[in-house]
Formats: sequence, C-alpha cells, structure tokens
Amino acid sequence: MHEFSLAVSLINVAEEAARAERAERIEAIFVEIGALAGVVPEALEFAFGGAREGTMAADARLEVTYLPAIAYCASCHSEFELDNRFGIAVCPVCDTPSADLRQGREMHVSHLEVS
Repeated sequence: MHEFSLAVSLINVAEEAARAERAERIEAIFVEIGALAGVVPEALEFAFGGAREGTMAADARLEVTYLPAIAYCASCHSEFELDNRFGIAVCPVCDTPSADLRQGREMHVSHLEVS
C-alpha cells in the first residue's frame, strides 16, 4: 500500500511548512489529488490516520480535493475532461486523440490550518 508512504510524505511537507511559520500543531492538511495520480482515496484516509501519530498533525484532518483529468486537443483547441481512469484522451468535439494532459496527475498540499 503506497498510500502510507504518501501520507507520511504529506505530513512531512506539512510539518516543514508549519515549523517555518512557528506553529505548534497542524489542525488540517488540504491536499489536491488528480484523478490519474494512482491514489486510492479510502486507502489514503486510512493511512493518514496511522501516519499522523506522534507528529504535529496528530489530531489533524485530511481535506482532499480530487481534480478531474483534463486534456487539450491541438486540432480544435478544446480542453475536455477525460471520462476514463486510464488517461486515454479522445477529443469529444473533433474525435482526435490527444496526449496533452493538462491536469490529473498531480498531488500536492495546497494549504494548512495551523495553531
């Protein structure tokens, strides 16, 4: 389950940012995860519960925003949401295949609530 190592990494990033702000504890970690990032939401939530123990985020909530996969069609200049989890992009406007994925693979801490 790679979600545990992802949860540990998220907490490490959050702790570093919280310490830079001289915070004592992390109340919430807000994360954005793309639809094609390969993260199982339930597994990440479960892993976060164990990974936060003994850290500045011991009682923190994990707030996740899931971002859709968005591709761009160079033929008709359309951006469109992928309707599959495999990253296969065919423009719904002109039926042209596209390899230009603009959103969907990311995973990052967007902001924190600290005290």
